[in-house]
Amino acid sequence: MKIFAFVLCLAPLFMLAWKGFNSALGANPIEVITHSTGKWTLIFLLITLSITPLRQMLRLPWLIRFRRMAGLYAFFYGCLHLMTWVWLDKFFDLHDMWADILKRRFITVGMAALLLMLPLAITSTKGWIGRLGGKRWSTLHKLIYASAALGVIHFYWLVKADIREPVRYGIILGCLLLWRLGAWAIPRLQMTAWLRGFQNADSSPTKVGSE
Repeated sequence: MKIFAFVLCLAPLFMLAWKGFNSALGANPIEVITHSTGKWTLIFLLITLSITPLRQMLRLPWLIRFRRMAGLYAFFYGCLHLMTWVWLDKFFDLHDMWADILKRRFITVGMAALLLMLPLAITSTKGWIGRLGGKRWSTLHKLIYASAALGVIHFYWLVKADIREPVRYGIILGCLLLWRLGAWAIPRLQMTAWLRGFQNADSSPTKVGSE
């Protein structure tokens, strides 16, 4: 299944390559490639965030095996998205790129989103979990929430007019974050209620019956 999933995750790239070789990228191929790689970066980020809720709700523990792959593919397509801009759009003109980063806010947040994904990709191996320790590794990998949020903002600010697609991604991300907030808060609220009930029962006066 992992091999099948690996090949399936490459399907968007294969589709872009096929369109390129067959001159089917339209009048503005750079824009098509940029939009496609950026969209798939965001999709894979949302897939990565969806795996834990789906695993728990559907009782499919084996889904966890695909989370790292989905996260690395998000970074992979993010790098392709960046390289499209650096190579095909700006032709490695560092001065022009830096001016764009400072001037255009959607590029600024897009760069921030990709930079936040970099430490996640580097530390995705089991060896890094051992080096950092499970708790610190888990805390570090919460950066994916910020990266996904910045990705949605990047897309929203980019499209300007038709905002329906980035709004859909934003709604999906919002639902995933709300689910995680509930998964964190509900057990703590239940524990607080249990402790209050226990304290109330312990502090209630004991009735002594007459003999």
